[in-house]
Amino acid sequence: MITAAMYDTRPYDREHFDRAQGREQITWTFHEFRLSAETASTAAGMRAVCVFVNDRVDRACIAELARGGVRHVALRCAGFNNLDLSAAREFGLAVTRVPAYSPHAVAEHAFGLLLALNRRIHRAYNRVREHNFSLNGLVGFDLAGKTMGIVGTGKIGRVAAQIARGFGARVLAFDPFPARDWAAELGVMYGDFPNVLENSDIISLHLPLTPETKHLFRAETIARMKRGAYLINTSRGKLIDTTAVIEALKTGHLGGVALDVYEEEEGVFFVDHSEHVIDDDELNLLLTFPNVLVTAHQAFLTREALGEIARVTTENLLRAAGGRAPLEGTAL
Repeated sequence: MITAAMYDTRPYDREHFDRAQGREQITWTFHEFRLSAETASTAAGMRAVCVFVNDRVDRACIAELARGGVRHVALRCAGFNNLDLSAAREFGLAVTRVPAYSPHAVAEHAFGLLLALNRRIHRAYNRVREHNFSLNGLVGFDLAGKTMGIVGTGKIGRVAAQIARGFGARVLAFDPFPARDWAAELGVMYGDFPNVLENSDIISLHLPLTPETKHLFRAETIARMKRGAYLINTSRGKLIDTTAVIEALKTGHLGGVALDVYEEEEGVFFVDHSEHVIDDDELNLLLTFPNVLVTAHQAFLTREALGEIARVTTENLLRAAGGRAPLEGTAL
């Protein structure tokens, strides 16, 4: 029997992991708190830990996990910027992730945010509930004929581009490793980064967080965007410099911003704070703008994505325990 501790869990995690094939071979201990150096001792005696985007698996945490006998860190997400990979290798811990649980889930959520923001659906919903049927202030624009910039054309970015083309938008993409054949087939044009910034009416981010992409959208790059352009981020919060975004919203340079991720979301997202004030002045300010829409890192949250996350993670735990290689593309 494999023993594993899962951190930062919610009911939907448990539901889907309890349904995963091979579940009967794993004894799970579910924790609602996050994994960190301070909580790593709770994994003592476990073969594996399963972590999410806001768990902090730094060197100190990994050292404590190794002391407790943990041999495998299973990320139930695609990103791994919250994990010290070199430390994991030094201490002999295997690391796996779920690189492609559902590109459709994230790309579709990006467009859900865009449509709601553009057509003021969230504001109209609140008005109608108060029996206010006025249309003043709810004017949007057609997506058809607009230029949508897709920054990052991995699996999610490609689905986003396909959706944009379905709306009749022109797609201008940037990626350090362009997929020319795919672009030609779909009618997508690649350009360099400044070209995408300067010519897009809407920009949607689909990039991993790396030292090169941190604050890719900062004062200088936002200034190169078209005045009134929309910025959509369903990837990683630290791709965007929040201070610069706020300034661009104040001046009207950005026409609207939709975020499913936020650079300081740790300790805020995934938790109910409705009974007290959030100690984050920039997030509080963002939430006051009428042309800003924020969701709490839910782009992945579909039945299909959760099922795939549970399937891949469970399979990799079983493979590791049996001395077999992890599923292709999941090892780090």
